[in-house]
Formats: sequence, structure tokens, C-alpha cells
Amino acid sequence: MHSIKQIGEHFWYSTPIAETDRPVLGMVVGNRKTLMIDAGNSESHANYFLKELQKRHVPHPTIVTVTHWHWDHIFGLPALKDTLIISSRETKEEMRKLQPLSWSDEAIDDRVREGTEIEFCAVAIKKEYPDERNISIVLPDAVFEKRLEIDLGGITCIIEQVGGSHASDSVVIYIKEEKILFVGDAIYCRLYAEKWHYKIDETLQLLDKLEAFDADTYILSHTGVLSKEEFKREVRTLRTIAHLTELCNGEKEEIVHKYKEQLKRELTADELDVIEQFVNGY
Repeated sequence: MHSIKQIGEHFWYSTPIAETDRPVLGMVVGNRKTLMIDAGNSESHANYFLKELQKRHVPHPTIVTVTHWHWDHIFGLPALKDTLIISSRETKEEMRKLQPLSWSDEAIDDRVREGTEIEFCAVAIKKEYPDERNISIVLPDAVFEKRLEIDLGGITCIIEQVGGSHASDSVVIYIKEEKILFVGDAIYCRLYAEKWHYKIDETLQLLDKLEAFDADTYILSHTGVLSKEEFKREVRTLRTIAHLTELCNGEKEEIVHKYKEQLKRELTADELDVIEQFVNGY
């Protein structure tokens, strides 16, 4: 089950659901405008969030921005009929490629076999849409290049394209007065590939960009909320494994050995997964 939570005076969010790959949705409430962050993986997902916020007297969004083109962040857009949709130019172009696709079980399965869809997403789509699957790809009304600043009235949102291995069009949203950075999926590995992976240069450049924001709270779409200290630990892990991957020329056993020596303990399953993903991308 979802829950709805508030951080500070201006920001609300819904918690993620792993089973159907529902990411965090955010809402930034200003004195004049309201910005929704991501539209969710279905109209049902978006409508749940909007109805729950209405109960809490949070106004309907005037603007919605999507963090990147992946299905779980954009399939809810048809529920936001009277809302201005904005994205990076690259996100709109990637979304346009989805418009001709069929979302029947047969079509999805065909794309998995072809390698243009991944099994993980195919399973989640079927769970989110067990019956009717009238999926419509609604394109953004307005696009920006690299960076956009929006004054909602008493609260400022900076939307910046940061890229990264997960998706080159990934943007983050910095809620300036609340010191909240909505990271979205940007920090995760690339899923749309033969093997899930991180690229060393992409990851290090991304981390530099994320650390440039003066944030106290970080929102990760499928992880939830991280404190500054928790986010620093996440960044430290990624940086260390990236550097070790380069140092060890992508040799997994050597990376594991050196990292265990550094930490003076056995590695966690998550750390071993990240090592595997860097090795895959090397």
C-alpha cells in the first residue's frame, strides 16, 4: 500500500510500490502554482495521488514535469488533462518513440524477445494493467534545454537535466527553499540493456552534479527518502566501486577483494550487485 507524506511546508509525496513498479510521486505547493513531479505508471496511480492530496486540501497541479521517459513515470499523464506538461526536449523525443507501440501481452512479449523491452518492466506492466490496457502516450506541451527554473510563489523549483547511466534524459528537481532534491531514477543503473550496468564516467559526472546541490533531503523514486548522511553513503559506495572497477580493469574478484579490504568486513548483497553492474558496464 501507498502512504502519503509531507516534508516541510511545501512538499508532499507518495511512497513507492515495488510489485507493480510504482515510483514516488511528488507535489510542490506554492502560493500561486502547484508542480507535480512524475505522473506515475498508470492513470490509477496518478488519480490515487491526486485524490489523497485533495483530501488534505492540496490544490490540483497546474504543472507536471516528468523525470525521464520510462513507462512508470509517464503512463499516468492522461489523468492530468488540465495540467501543463513539461519535460526536457530529449524526454519528449524518447516518449514520441513509444506512441506507435502496442501494449498487449503478445506485443510486450515480442519486444522482450527482440531485446527492446525488459522482462522486469513487462512483468510490472502486466501486474499494473491486469485487465483493460488502453495506454495512451501523452506528449509534453512544453520542453526545456538542460535547465528550467519555476517560481511557484514562495517556493522555487530548479529542474536540471543531469543524465547518468539509468537514462541520458534524466532530470532532477531541486526544491530550493526546502533543500529537497528529487533525484528520481537518475542514480540507478541502466536497465534497458543486455545486462544491467553502470558506466564509470557517466556515474562520476552524475555524482558531481548531484553533490553540487545544497540539499538536506533526497527523494529516490524506488527507494524513498534519504537523509543527507544516507545519500552521502550511497554516493561514497558508487564512487568507490567506480574507481575500483577502473583500477582493477573490470576484474570482479579483484574489485571484491580490494573493497572488502577497505571496509574490513564482508560485502552486502547490494554492494555485490553494484560491483556486478559496474563490471557489466566496463
